[in-house]
Amino acid sequence: MTETTGTWLTQEAYDRLQAEYDELVNVKRAEIVKEIDERRQEGDLKENGGYHAARDEQAKMEARIEELRHKLANAHVGEIAFSGAIDAGTVVTAEVMGREMKFLVGSREIADGTDLDVFSAQSPLGAALIGRKPGEETSYVAPNGKEITVKVLHAEPFGG
Repeated sequence: MTETTGTWLTQEAYDRLQAEYDELVNVKRAEIVKEIDERRQEGDLKENGGYHAARDEQAKMEARIEELRHKLANAHVGEIAFSGAIDAGTVVTAEVMGREMKFLVGSREIADGTDLDVFSAQSPLGAALIGRKPGEETSYVAPNGKEITVKVLHAEPFGG
């Protein structure tokens, strides 16, 4: 499974996102509508900073709701069956441009509460590593156009 077919999430990460979604939809949405209505009643909307701020907040919240809805609908929840090859949900130790790095290939939502850097399976680095095993080398083209060589030193399933 790769992130092109959905996002892999641990059960804990899925539950956390679901709780955030439920809070936004069932509580926060009504609160912001009430806030907008109160600000609207203050008068001239052209010069009503509180009204415009509340509308901006509503737009940000609706965008987050849509993002969460999409992630939850397309999530693959559970433990990864680790084959030794890198896939979404793998913690990788690699030598990148002569520097050792440890990071998660996957979704930033599952790494919440850890100090791991996260690269999605769709990022240039993540895509180059999918299917690779320790000891293998690969390269990818960075956004600046530079080709970067990567040597996989270690790979293990994300443990939380």
